[in-house]
Amino acid sequence: MTHRRSPILHDKPGQSPSNRSLERGIEILRAFRPGSELLGNGDLVERTGLSKATVSRLTQTLVGCGILQADHQSRAFRLAPAVLSLAHAMRTGSTVLSMAAPLMRTLAETRRINVGLACPDRDEMVYLESIRYNRRIVLRHVVSGQRVPMELTSLGRAYLAVAPPARRKALFDSFRLKRGAQWRDLEKQIQAAIRSVKSQGFCAASWQPEVVALATPLVTPDAIYVLNCSVSTTEPVPAIVQELHPALLQLGRQIQSLLEKR
Repeated sequence: MTHRRSPILHDKPGQSPSNRSLERGIEILRAFRPGSELLGNGDLVERTGLSKATVSRLTQTLVGCGILQADHQSRAFRLAPAVLSLAHAMRTGSTVLSMAAPLMRTLAETRRINVGLACPDRDEMVYLESIRYNRRIVLRHVVSGQRVPMELTSLGRAYLAVAPPARRKALFDSFRLKRGAQWRDLEKQIQAAIRSVKSQGFCAASWQPEVVALATPLVTPDAIYVLNCSVSTTEPVPAIVQELHPALLQLGRQIQSLLEKR
C-alpha cells in the first residue's frame, strides 16, 4: 500500500517551518512505515512529493549522518539503528509514560483487557505504550510506535474532542478529502463521540470486527494524550462500555493526579 504525504504538515496550523531542508529531511524519514523496509529514491519521491534532485541530496545526507543505511544491491535505503535509539530515548524520557505505565499494567492485568496510551501525529494516533491482556486469542497485536487512523478509532475521536478548534477543522478537511463519500457518515460518528467525551468523559468505537475500544483524553500543559482500553469480544458494545468505562475514567484521574502533584 502506498503512503502518500499527508496534507497536514504541522500540529499548529499556519505555523511556518523555520528550516525547509530539515522539514524535507523529516519527510524522508516519515516515508518509512512497517512493511517498507527498503525504499528507493523513486519510492521516496512518490511518498513525499519532493523532487528527484531533492530526494537524492537528502538521502545521501541522511546516510552520511547515520540515520539511513544504503543497500547498494537494491539501490535503496533503510532506517539505520540510530533511529531506534532516538525512539528509546523518547520513551525513557517521557514523564507521562513513566507515571502511566505501572497503573496501565495493573488495570490490564486485573481486568484482563488491553490498555494503551497514544498521542496524535498529523491525522493518525501513535501508541506510546500498549499492554495486551486479551480475553480471547486474537491475531492482532498492537505495539509501541504503531499508528492507527484518527478518524476511525476511539483514540482519535477522543483526541478530536479536546483538540484546538483550528486543529480539529484542519483535520476534518483532511478526512473529507481522504474518505470521500464515506465522510458524511464518519463525521456523524465523530461528532457523536465528541459529544460523549464532553458529557461523559469518554467515547467508544468498534472499527474492527469483534473489538470494542473506549478512550478518554489526558490533557497536559505540553501535549494531549489519550488513554484507551479494549477487548476482543462478541458481546454488544453497550455492555462492554458499561463494564469498562468506570475503570478507564479512574485510570485517567489517577494519572492526572500524579502529573499535577509532580
